[in-house]
Amino acid sequence: MKKYLPAFRDYLLIILSALIQAFSLRAFFIPANLASGGVSGIAQLINYFTGWRIGLMVLIGNVPLFILGWRFLGGHRFVLRTAIAILTYSTFIDILPNTPLFTEGGFGAALVHDLQGDIFLNTLYGAIVSGIGYGLIYRARGTSGGSDILARILSHWRGIPVTQSYLFVDSAVILGAGFVFGWKQALYAMIALYVSGLVAETTLEGSRTIRTATIVTSEPDAVSNRIIEELQRGVTVLEGAGAYTGSERLVLYCVITRAEVTALKDIVDECDPTAFMVIGAAHEVLGAGFKPLKVK
Repeated sequence: MKKYLPAFRDYLLIILSALIQAFSLRAFFIPANLASGGVSGIAQLINYFTGWRIGLMVLIGNVPLFILGWRFLGGHRFVLRTAIAILTYSTFIDILPNTPLFTEGGFGAALVHDLQGDIFLNTLYGAIVSGIGYGLIYRARGTSGGSDILARILSHWRGIPVTQSYLFVDSAVILGAGFVFGWKQALYAMIALYVSGLVAETTLEGSRTIRTATIVTSEPDAVSNRIIEELQRGVTVLEGAGAYTGSERLVLYCVITRAEVTALKDIVDECDPTAFMVIGAAHEVLGAGFKPLKVK
């Protein structure tokens, strides 16, 4: 039973993320005529002209993409998790307006009323809330369907980076929405698309910024000992040689948090003022002292 708990947790996160994304669409994007991009944005346009239910259009629009994803991306995990995400998301979109959240006196209804006519706040809140939803579904190792599937297919089929694929697909939908809702709404929709991506990344990976330090010094022992003692960080010692002088020097490599950068600079300056140091940003750090290498 214990081995199924991670999968059960992931499915709960997928359902929760679908609810959050549907709430964002209903409370912020739809009232402000902001196209959310992907299949949801196309569904908003269809609803504008026909009045057909947005959730139903999202479900229908995802069917061919789901089949393509099954064909090109494959895998039991992809099929099940993506199917759950699409079904729950499209269902929540259509049922939320009839729930106590959006009926008179409900929290969602109050939001819609308070933010009515304020496209900036609708953009900001919509981006933040939807970004949290995207981050949760990625943390659950799932996909949100729609442009998510298409972007991964383009990356797999044509070698286009996933980030560029997202931008191409969603921008095309938002551009089309500009002809319908207006170019002011299209501009704010692009801003929402960018901000939601940042929020999703923060939700997925956390807000901690990790730095890497490469230190070329003639006092490797003194520097490494102080890093270990004062910062409680490990240090890796590498052998190096200057290409111009040909002299051999030891190179220290360590990983620290952003808050520890100043302390590290002081340590290196006090031990070896002539040292050469490069500070870089790490995308993610796994192992002792940071995130576990394997998520249990």
